[in-house]
Amino acid sequence: MHARVERFGEPALLSLLASGPTHGYELLERLPPLVGEERVDVGNVYRALRGLEEEGLVASEWRADLPGPAKRTYTLTDEGRAVLDLWRGSLAALRDDLVTFLDESEGR
Repeated sequence: MHARVERFGEPALLSLLASGPTHGYELLERLPPLVGEERVDVGNVYRALRGLEEEGLVASEWRADLPGPAKRTYTLTDEGRAVLDLWRGSLAALRDDLVTFLDESEGR
C-alpha cells in the first residue's frame, strides 16, 4: 500500500514557467520530480497547459528561432504568477498542518 498526495500538476507547471518561457517538451522532462512521478502523461500535460491558457494564467506562441522544428513556448502571465503565489501560500500552510499532524501522531 502506498499513500499518495496528488494533483500538484497545476502549481508544478506554473512553478516551472516562473523561471521563464519554456516549450512543452522541456516541461515534460522537468515535471516528474515535482509531481512525484517517474513520467507524466503527455496528453494530460498539454490539456492542462491549454486550460491554464484559457484561464489567462499562461500564454503561448509558436517559436521557430529555437533549434529544431518550431515549438510552442509557454510563458507565465502576471495573473499566473499571482495564482502561483496563492498556491505557494496554501501549500506552505498545508505543510505546516502536516508537520503538526506527524509530530502529534508520532507521539502516540
